[in-house]
Amino acid sequence: MRIHVVDAFTDRPFAGNPAGVCLLPAGEWPDDTWMRQVAAELNHSETAFALPLPGGAEADWAIRWFTPTVEATLCGHATLATAHTLRTERGILGTVRFRSRYHGVLVTHTDEAGGVSLDFPAAPGTEVPVPEGLAEALTVEPESAWHTGRLGDLLAVLPDEAAVRDLTPRLDALAALTLRDDLRGVIVTAPAARGDAGYDFVSRFFAPARGIPEDPVTGSAHTALAPYWTARLGRDQLAGLQVSARTGLVRTALHGDRVHLSGTAVTVLDGTLHLPGA
Repeated sequence: MRIHVVDAFTDRPFAGNPAGVCLLPAGEWPDDTWMRQVAAELNHSETAFALPLPGGAEADWAIRWFTPTVEATLCGHATLATAHTLRTERGILGTVRFRSRYHGVLVTHTDEAGGVSLDFPAAPGTEVPVPEGLAEALTVEPESAWHTGRLGDLLAVLPDEAAVRDLTPRLDALAALTLRDDLRGVIVTAPAARGDAGYDFVSRFFAPARGIPEDPVTGSAHTALAPYWTARLGRDQLAGLQVSARTGLVRTALHGDRVHLSGTAVTVLDGTLHLPGA
């Protein structure tokens, strides 16, 4: 069985967000424990497992994502990495439909140059009081906080780009806060410092209770970031720079209750998985 490591939302190796990608043979899903073990062995924020579906199904592939500790309900960068792998490994271009367990059918489109667009449900936020303990966990006072509904994240708006870049959160306190409030993680964001920077907003994402101290580039978080910044900036098409140590650029386009997330990817590892249990 082939297994890949793909850097997503970047055009160069060792940047963007690395994801494991495992293209499974047709049939039934492997045991969940085995998939968690593979994800833990790779130790990236998410590993995607894609299962081909028979002709006539509502989608072309089924997809699931695992962090090193738990199954994820949605993952943008690993979906982009999977679409990229289908192009490079199987020669599949154009539209591919992925059936997910929690968010229905997710559509990707891959062009001949390697660009990938994801069609995901938007996750517009609802403003909430800044939760008790959030400022202490982030070590900075947010301007506002937004709950992202079904996505399950808290979006914290900081005053400026420097505050997001310089952030050194207390991860133990963030983990306790997200567990207390039943959150997947915390997104922090602010406007770009300059209008000519090539991006419109910056962000970072932390999910220490899910085994992800900081995610390098989080596609799913942009399903909440896109509606927020579209409403604030008044433009449907934006670019977000996730300013983790690896950095990555996510282009967003809001279409009603859907968000198109676009980027590129680079394969950095292509190997054979020699493990029982699949």
